[in-house]
Amino acid sequence: MKVGIVGAGQLGRMLALAGYPLGLDFLCLDPAAEAPAGQVAPLLHGAFTDRRLLARLARQCDVITFDWENVPVSGLAAIAQRHRARVCPPLAALATGQDRVAEKRLFERLQIPTTRWQAVGSRRELSRALAAIGLPGVLKTRRLGYDGKGQALIRTRADAEQAWAQLGSVPLLYEQYVPFECEVSIIGARSVHGELGIYPLCGNVHGAGVLRLTRAPFGPPRWQRRAALYLERVLAHFRYSGILTIEFFVRRGRLIANEMAPRVHNSGHWTIEGATTSQFENHLRAILGLPLGATRARGFSAMVNLIGAMPPPAQLLALAGVHLHDYGKHARPGRKMGHCTVVEASAAARDARARALLKDLGVEVRIP
Repeated sequence: MKVGIVGAGQLGRMLALAGYPLGLDFLCLDPAAEAPAGQVAPLLHGAFTDRRLLARLARQCDVITFDWENVPVSGLAAIAQRHRARVCPPLAALATGQDRVAEKRLFERLQIPTTRWQAVGSRRELSRALAAIGLPGVLKTRRLGYDGKGQALIRTRADAEQAWAQLGSVPLLYEQYVPFECEVSIIGARSVHGELGIYPLCGNVHGAGVLRLTRAPFGPPRWQRRAALYLERVLAHFRYSGILTIEFFVRRGRLIANEMAPRVHNSGHWTIEGATTSQFENHLRAILGLPLGATRARGFSAMVNLIGAMPPPAQLLALAGVHLHDYGKHARPGRKMGHCTVVEASAAARDARARALLKDLGVEVRIP
């Protein structure tokens, strides 16, 4: 079987690497000629909206998936209709994941706690949102915001004016600021036959809006149960197939949904070494109708993102038990260049290793 991947970043790369042992073939589409997945799989070089290349994917592949939630829905919808291509995850989930207002409405419909919010399309609507929700708050673009981009923290009216000047040219959302104790994410798979697999909860630490560290399993069992319940509601709502992630703030033991990602997720990279079946393999199993693999943790994992530049490989590989993943990218400030993972026998040992790794890499973040 052949899988088409729209988007050939590091997530597409890891999907292909997970699929080759299963006897799968891949064909990717990406506007970047040097996209990471193109180093390990055939690459069609062109725009995500190129109907000719999308049609070629549809003709040559058994199923089409994507590695980025901002891939245009219109092109995928066209080939699904005209060429009867099977696209997974569902396009309705992709469209929802592209619009923060649609996400908020979905969470409210499914009775999943989220922040208080209002859509903002004008300076007057921002004033109304500030009055209704109060300060502090966060102003975000409805679309194309990720890794901390497209958002501004507002503590004062002066901040609001500055944020509006920066972001006000596109539709926005204003939401209350949550002084959270930690951030977590839940990752799960649902197959085309309705089979479910839920991974242990991930605890995430960000710096400058970019994920720096994930630890799993994380948190008390009640957090796992509650997050899994919310995730299963979303999976059932869309009759989903593939991997889906929901990110939460935790405030006084309460999980507050922040956003969803209808794709394999950065906070799930630990599953390559740290779970019985990785999120990448289970995504492929799910969309191809194969039995899902077990999602059990093999131990206590920590995943550290390598941002901006790759350290010398020997620096990390000299450390016992460190697994290194280089995405094959050119260095650039703020860019995810790779990651490394350790798996330990206890949470305490894992956390000590994570702190040591971050110190060796010169990364300063607060670990709850």
